[in-house]
Amino acid sequence: MFTGIIESLGHVTEVSESGSNKTFWIESPLSSSFKIDQSIAHDGVCLTVEEVRENHHRVTAVAETLRKTALHQWKPGKEVNLEQSLLPAKRLDGHFVQGHVDATGICKKIKDENGSHEFTFHFPKKFASLVIEKGSISLNGISLTIFDVKKNTFKVAIIPYTFGHTNLQFLKEDDEVNLEFDIIGKYIAKITSGK
Repeated sequence: MFTGIIESLGHVTEVSESGSNKTFWIESPLSSSFKIDQSIAHDGVCLTVEEVRENHHRVTAVAETLRKTALHQWKPGKEVNLEQSLLPAKRLDGHFVQGHVDATGICKKIKDENGSHEFTFHFPKKFASLVIEKGSISLNGISLTIFDVKKNTFKVAIIPYTFGHTNLQFLKEDDEVNLEFDIIGKYIAKITSGK
């Protein structure tokens, strides 16, 4: 379980394929403190640390993860948002984030608001019941508040701190992002649908 409050940026240094899997080596200021088998959110995707070497760590994404997320596009040089799992005694500053991506979205517009940034994202229409005005979403692992919700788009406003400390600063229009919808909303939708 995560909170969506990003701790550090990581830098993909190496990508290799083995069958349907992709393995990534990532360099970050946190990597040397990671332990083997530790769960770390990478752009909102929960991946298990397999190896640590100095300031690098290695993780592998299986076919299911690559199909459902934007990790299939990762190449050396990609900047990745990193967050360690929630400690029971830690303050919950964001919202409950599982690290289980539901879908990808597309960045449709980036607007500089002279002090902040406003991003518009397109998402798959089948998730519309989970996207609500002033609701929470995990976008590349970042806990954000949604506004100006339409049938299959929403906006988020990004403060300068979040912009400067996450990979949103590198995002361009038409880029793909990882989306995880609010777990509480998903349970409520399931219960009320009767399915």
